[in-house]
Amino acid sequence: MNPILFVTLLTAATGVGGLALGGALAALVKRESPRGTSVLLSFTAGLMLAIVALDMVPEAMEAAPWLPMVPLVLVGGFLVTYLLNCWIDKSAHHEDENNPHHCACGHHDLHTAGLVLAAAVALHNVPVGMAVGASVAVEGICLASVLAAVTIGLHNIPEGMSIAIPLLHDGSKTLGAIGVAALSGLPTVAGALAGYFVGNQAPAALAAALSLAGGAMLYVVFFELLPEASLQWKSRWSILATVVGFALGVLLIFGHGHH
Repeated sequence: MNPILFVTLLTAATGVGGLALGGALAALVKRESPRGTSVLLSFTAGLMLAIVALDMVPEAMEAAPWLPMVPLVLVGGFLVTYLLNCWIDKSAHHEDENNPHHCACGHHDLHTAGLVLAAAVALHNVPVGMAVGASVAVEGICLASVLAAVTIGLHNIPEGMSIAIPLLHDGSKTLGAIGVAALSGLPTVAGALAGYFVGNQAPAALAAALSLAGGAMLYVVFFELLPEASLQWKSRWSILATVVGFALGVLLIFGHGHH
């Protein structure tokens, strides 16, 4: 299969499909299960950590012409994602403060919360999608790229639920709420294509793309997945789920002869 077509179909299925699936699940249950959500988020965090630490960073180190470049860009990707989130949060709070009809439990707030979260997820998916494209650029069509995309899909299921739930409670139609969740996954495809083309240009560009995407994924793990998992359910089972996710990542990365 053509690598560009592979990247497009893979990220569309896991990026858009994962969010749409989360929206559909939200429509079915109309509420989240705190324990199930916590375990799923923790497991996904462990799987993401394995991909960043054992696959993306080693590949970036091999391609980098200057070794300190990788940790510097990794931190840069983390900070850029952090600043984007700060900007989104500030915009949302500013809008609420200047809304004369603001009500903490009003329908307008629920609708706005869903749309703001959809925008945040869309922004996240650009650098995270780069990880898949960069992986295909350096390794071709392989299990590692599929694993990275599947991880994005797992990560997007609870996010799709969190987008759809406030919209559904606001009175939005089921298909509309699922559609908003799914559309926020489209930037995953754009990010993956950008990662693929950048990764094909030069080793330094590939190292930068992998490091930038890795930093964004670390932000998602430590500032979103794990804190949210703890808020949903403080339990040793959630910690165990993180370890199991990391262990599964190790098995999938090294179990097929990847070095």
